[in-house]
Amino acid sequence: MSKRDYYEILEVERVVEEGGLKTAYRKLALKYHPDRNPDDPSAEERFKEVSEAYAILSDPDKRARYDRFGHAGVGGPGGGAQGPDFGDLGGFTDLFNDLFGDMFGGGRGGGFGGGRRTGRGQRGADLRYNLEIDLEDVLHGVEPSIKIPKMRPCETCTGSGVAAGSRPESCQHCGGAGQRVFQQGFFRVNRACEVCAGSGEIIRDPCRDCRGAGRLEGQQTLQVRIPPGVDDGSRLRLVGEGEAGVSGGPAGDLYVVINARPHPLFQRDGTDLHIEVPVPFVQAALGGEVEVPTLEGKMSVPIPEGTQSGKVIPLGGHGLPPLQPRLEPRQLAKMRGDLFVRLFVEVPSRLTEKQRELLEEFAKETDTEVSPAHKSFVEKLRDFFD
Repeated sequence: MSKRDYYEILEVERVVEEGGLKTAYRKLALKYHPDRNPDDPSAEERFKEVSEAYAILSDPDKRARYDRFGHAGVGGPGGGAQGPDFGDLGGFTDLFNDLFGDMFGGGRGGGFGGGRRTGRGQRGADLRYNLEIDLEDVLHGVEPSIKIPKMRPCETCTGSGVAAGSRPESCQHCGGAGQRVFQQGFFRVNRACEVCAGSGEIIRDPCRDCRGAGRLEGQQTLQVRIPPGVDDGSRLRLVGEGEAGVSGGPAGDLYVVINARPHPLFQRDGTDLHIEVPVPFVQAALGGEVEVPTLEGKMSVPIPEGTQSGKVIPLGGHGLPPLQPRLEPRQLAKMRGDLFVRLFVEVPSRLTEKQRELLEEFAKETDTEVSPAHKSFVEKLRDFFD
């Protein structure tokens, strides 16, 4: 049986942001959880289905592969996406714990089991940067410098949040575990300690510069390598380049989203390019050469005598390379797409007396001769009315 679309399962649009995705999963997981539907055997299957969908779409890399290749892009050895991996999806587990905290009256920071210390640091937020590039950058790749305003580690306390010469104390309320156990029936759920906010430690003497947060507002300049062949809308993940964590926690990630500016001449179709080039009607009739722009300069292309408007001339190897970051430029050059040149014949809008006389004379000489396109049209017209 074919799998349902993950976005359809979570009842969201394909452009949904992380917050909307989390809200949708939270709503459906609460709705279909087996403990809330003991008399409905199908609820467990729906619960597994929405959990699997969120496990894939909440991971930026897996979501990107799914958006591009469907279930085949995230499939396992048996064909088909794997279920949620609670050991690998930290954010997914956090949401799951939060979900169970709501189900049993707990607050944020709840979890399964008992006695597990969360640690004092809190992970920094992920950031998004929209980077605009030109079509020429897609051909050659580019390494721009970008400035990111973000929370950076406090230099005074090196991100610990503690004043020099001082150390955090273990929280006596939770015994340094950072969590307290809440039990209802056969479920045992952890909740964050309300005294230390789940850190397990209390800072008596905080850093004066960051006031114990371990970070301050700042700005960072980064050099980002954009590989050749990158697609419009692609996301590059820079691990650890997001906002600094709180009280020494790990930094978040930075996602650079690529936006390709529209080109005034070329239209992109994967690795192929398309362009329309005007040809004077005299040159189209007599044949010759037409100058065609490419991303690397101009080139002369021969056109045959009697060229008709709409004729397409393919120029092999003058398109874009595929997105293969591990290949060298020489290898990519051999894999480039094509440039398709569509010719359209220009007819002058104004004629001099001499030009008009010559064209009228030409019309008399060619009155009995028709172009192949006109002849084909007349034959089709005759067949239509017969």
